[in-house]
Amino acid sequence: MLKDVTGTAIAIDGRAVLLRGPSGSGKSDLAFRSVTQEGALLVGDDHVDLDVQAGQLIVSPKPGWAGKLELRGLGIVLLPALEQAPLCLVVNLIAREKVPRLPEPAFDLFEGCRIPRLQLHAFDISSPAKLRVALGSWPDNGFPGDDGQIN
Repeated sequence: MLKDVTGTAIAIDGRAVLLRGPSGSGKSDLAFRSVTQEGALLVGDDHVDLDVQAGQLIVSPKPGWAGKLELRGLGIVLLPALEQAPLCLVVNLIAREKVPRLPEPAFDLFEGCRIPRLQLHAFDISSPAKLRVALGSWPDNGFPGDDGQIN
């Protein structure tokens, strides 16, 4: 089990994404917008635990933080949440000008589990919807092909 992994996790349609980046990169903001705009559920904010169960990587909140999200400038808010979810995507939050137009296949390895990785800018208005599209396709079908089209 990996304890205290830095990042915020949400789940869309039962699949979790781990949002990573430095303080102020928009992890909690993107999670909040994903919950309010895309029907996501919060799994954990800021620090989460990862565990392998039946060959699948499972993400869960730190004890005492289920359903709690810290919104900069507002404080801690309560959101609809899941106690755990299978981790299917990692998103590194980066500056807008560094987001690639067409992503090359990239993966992170956690406890022997290979998880697709994407780079996005948290504060783009389309980022919550992009998370839904990526979670709906990449874990099963992989990255876009040579033509750049998502399967």
